[in-house]
Amino acid sequence: MSPEQKLIIASPSKGRLQENAAAFFARAGLELTQGRGARDYRGAVAGVEGAEVAYLSASEITRRLACGEAHLGVTGEDLVREEIADAEKTVALLAPLGFGAANVIVAVPQAWIDVRYMSDLADVADGFRARHGRGLRVATKYVNTTRRFFAAHGVSDYRIVESSGATEGAPAAGSADLIVDITTTGATLAANALKIVEDGVILRSQANLVASLTAPWSQTAREAARIILSRIAAEEEARTTREVRATLPDPTEHILREAEANFGAKLRDKDSRSASFSCPATKVAALADWLIAKGATSVASAGLDYVFRAENALWRKLAARLG
Repeated sequence: MSPEQKLIIASPSKGRLQENAAAFFARAGLELTQGRGARDYRGAVAGVEGAEVAYLSASEITRRLACGEAHLGVTGEDLVREEIADAEKTVALLAPLGFGAANVIVAVPQAWIDVRYMSDLADVADGFRARHGRGLRVATKYVNTTRRFFAAHGVSDYRIVESSGATEGAPAAGSADLIVDITTTGATLAANALKIVEDGVILRSQANLVASLTAPWSQTAREAARIILSRIAAEEEARTTREVRATLPDPTEHILREAEANFGAKLRDKDSRSASFSCPATKVAALADWLIAKGATSVASAGLDYVFRAENALWRKLAARLG
């Protein structure tokens, strides 16, 4: 098999992101291996032929996805929106992964007591040059994201100060008037006497499984992706679903329809004295109480390892975009 045919998965190369990405794949029974240990930046997916792993920085992952040098990758939505022009046509965000959460926000000095909303910031920008002889200075690494968001909110007279260090310190240092940056808790912003504009959350970002729409999708790459996405979808459904079995005299069609309509409980099988359902994990207790009220003498629930389906929602989503 030539390297050009393989599915290339770009995974973070170090730190917490690498650990979380490896754990995400491992939950789906997909072990990512590195050929010669931690210093090897190439690897494989155990048990899946036709797939290769490239260990890269988060920003490099985004670049490789954009130019089609990787088929799948784990990277933040903030980087996708910032670094990929016309991202909707270039990549497909297949699934949020539940880690790497951070919000891209607009923050101004706490002393700006009259600035609570972006409309207030637009007013300040309009009069700032007359009072200070210059436009607002905005420190950020998110240049494209800032320009789009500010344009949408009518903020026009400003200058980007590209930040390569600790962006939140720029206003206190006098190099900027406000910032656009990422934050998780807001504690660092508060420590630097900054506040988030109330409607200034630009993006609630987290790590995503992202697919390139410009990569060369050979038949080998497509089949490897189908297998991997099938396992990821099976683990996700199992993690969020429980099997519920009720001893229920006369499980009528009316009761079964109500269970699905009210609790999302889908019938798995039934006989004259019992019925079993697959049910969202968050609805199990409510479903059990309801079934007992309907005459069930006992209700038991159990976790599932995987739920494989002939119709794989993740692969269907990607295949539709690939054509």
